[in-house]
Formats: sequence, structure tokens, C-alpha cells
Amino acid sequence: MSDLTTSAAAEVAAETAEFSAANGTVGSDFERMIDEIRGHDRFLLTAHEGPDGDALGSLLGMHHLLTKLGKDSVMFLAAKEFPLPIEYRFLPLEEVFHEPPADMADRVIMFLDCGNIDRMPVPFLTEGSNRRLNIDHHHDNTRFGDVNLVAPKASCTAEIVYDIAHVLGVPIDAEMAMPLYVGLITDTGKFMYENTNAHTHRVAAELIDAGVDVDDTYRRLYEHVPIEKLRLVARALDGIQIKCGGRVAISYITAEDYAATGSGEEMTEGVIDHLRSIDGIKVAAVIRDLGNRGRAARKASLRSSEGDVDVSAIARKQGGGGHKRAAGFSTDDDLPTLVDFLCGEVTAQLGE
Repeated sequence: MSDLTTSAAAEVAAETAEFSAANGTVGSDFERMIDEIRGHDRFLLTAHEGPDGDALGSLLGMHHLLTKLGKDSVMFLAAKEFPLPIEYRFLPLEEVFHEPPADMADRVIMFLDCGNIDRMPVPFLTEGSNRRLNIDHHHDNTRFGDVNLVAPKASCTAEIVYDIAHVLGVPIDAEMAMPLYVGLITDTGKFMYENTNAHTHRVAAELIDAGVDVDDTYRRLYEHVPIEKLRLVARALDGIQIKCGGRVAISYITAEDYAATGSGEEMTEGVIDHLRSIDGIKVAAVIRDLGNRGRAARKASLRSSEGDVDVSAIARKQGGGGHKRAAGFSTDDDLPTLVDFLCGEVTAQLGE
């Protein structure tokens, strides 16, 4: 091995050790994922159903990373995921496939920000013989891939994509930096959640140096709000129910609410943040009708206001998952059944 090769290998090993120590991973997991990316030429990238800012940002960011390495990369999201929530429609996703490409049998599938394979319930992704790579930061990830890079201490999956680009020596330009910054800012709650750390801010700084327009990105995410969404938010807040002895705040957004406000399920993003801010609340829950956008009748999003309730454990009992303070699940249960379930689980965890 030449001195140059030895030096490069030593540098990768050092960066791998640093990443693993910071993010709670096994060092070999990071090295194996780097080897997988280097060793294959054709990839299909996907993320979890109902994609949020981190899922979409990671998807686009990894697509740019692989393209810069000279790889053949395509992105896939099911057609039912569109239209996307208002907040994310500015992201350049015109190239996303809604059907498997003709050469699907030759591609490695890379799942991004997907805690378990059931969160992308598309048969050709879950049942085929393709090699599967799994890159994620959810602590309850089921490690369903042939190779898994799960970094539970990372603030978001976009941060992991950034670290992979850094180790591979891929230069990050403005086109790649913007979606990664979207993943960073949305999954950290604008850098307010406890998953935000010093490395998160360093990554943000480097993405800004790469060309992210902070003001424009913030305005597109949080200030380009159609009046229909505001009317829906008003109805959702007007319908807040306080349950479980004042510990759970619930809002149920129905198909009738969509019809009355001229809105849709894709406009419900952010409603739960209002509920989690209520003084004294332990858990906030927004339950919303899905119509033809989901495999179940409705979706429940959960937030733990103070961190003393692990909402991912609650979500897992319904086949969902997520983080300790932010999780969700799909369900056919009606509202009274869900209220009873949530109150029972919260009470059990708090021991009161």
C-alpha cells in the first residue's frame, strides 16, 4: 500500500471513529456504508411515507452526493405522497420516480430517514431481492437493511448525509446544501429541540458557507402560508381537547374540516407545535383524516412536551415509530378509542 493510500485510509478511519463517537454508532457501520457507496454504481433512493423535511432533504442531498461521485441515482416516492405539504413544494423534486425504473433489478435500494421498512409499504421495495442500505437517526430503527448506518445521536438524517459527503471528499455546493439545511432546520425545530448540538450548528454553518440562503429558505418553509391553511389551523386549535387529567392535548382534524376550509391533509404540518406549547401538557397529539393519501383512515402525530414521556414507545404499539419526543402512527381506530389508548399509555409511563 502506498504512503498516499495509507494516509487516506488513516484519515477515513479517524473520521469514522469521530463520527461514531459523536453519533452513537458502531465504527464498522460507517465504514461499511462508505464501502457500499463506493462499491456500487446504480442506486434507487427512497424515504418514509408521509415524508417530512428531513426525509426529503436527505433524499435530495444524497441524490446530489451520488451524482457528484459519478453514480447513477434515481429517487422514488409513491404517487400518493403528492401533493407534498405546502412547506416543501419548493424543493426540486421533479425528477422523482413514482414507478420502478426498468433496470430496478440492477439497483441498490437506499432507505433514508426510514425507521422501519413498513414505513415505505411499496412491494417492489420491500419484497424484492435488491441489496438494501439503511441510513437513519431514529433510535428505534429496526436495522432492516443488509447494511445499516443508524446514528441515534445525530440531529437528523441530513446531518449523516453531510458527514458521509465529508468523508468521501464530495464538495457541497449550494444546490446540495439547501435540501440538507432543510432537513437540519425542520428536524431540530429551528435548532430548538434537544437533538441540537454543537456539531449540528457547525454543519449548519458550513452549509450556509456553501451557499444556503437562510432568509429565503426560512420564508419558504414557514412564511409562504396560504389562507386555506390558516383557516384549517384555526379550526384545529378551536377543537383542542384536554384529556387525561390535563396531561394530553388532542386535536382531531376531519375531512369536514378540509372541505370547510378549502384545504387538505397536506396542510396540517405544524399544527402540533401549537399543542405542545400549552402549559402543563405532557403529550400533544394531532389526529387527522387521510382520505386516499394513506393506507389507513387516519394518522396520529405525537409530541412529548417535556421529554418525560417516550412517544416513540407509544407509536410502536400501533405499528409506528419515531423519536422519544416526536413520533407517529397510522390507524383505523376512531377518536374515542385513540383517546383511551393515548391516556392509558401516558398514565402508564408517568406512573400516576
